[in-house]
Amino acid sequence: MAIPQKLERYQDKKRAAAVGLKTAMSILEKWGSTPEQMQAILQMSKASFYKLRKDPAAAQLSHDQFERISYLLNIHGALRTLFENPENVYGFMAMKNHTPYFNGQAPLELIGTGHFGTLYEVYKHIDALRGGIW
Repeated sequence: MAIPQKLERYQDKKRAAAVGLKTAMSILEKWGSTPEQMQAILQMSKASFYKLRKDPAAAQLSHDQFERISYLLNIHGALRTLFENPENVYGFMAMKNHTPYFNGQAPLELIGTGHFGTLYEVYKHIDALRGGIW
């Protein structure tokens, strides 16, 4: 018996949510994020965060949360393109940055506020760094 398309799409979205969330949480941990920063960045309550940290397969993410995870994965991808060594790939987000947009703050400090616009702007600035590579 064939799986109805609607159920198949639901299962695909559920798998994407679980894999994306698990990957994003792993990246955030490697960047040195606090649980509070992760909750703000992912727009999750404390209870949901700790539940999903243990069981990402239980995630039912909003469109906003999927977008946030997408930006985190794209930031990570840009950092992997820019840097060869893991210290920079994972350490850059916690380093103070003195370019005009960051004004002496670490990118992680900025995105840790949880504001979607800030996450987008940090992504844009980091992505622009690799612009010359392509």
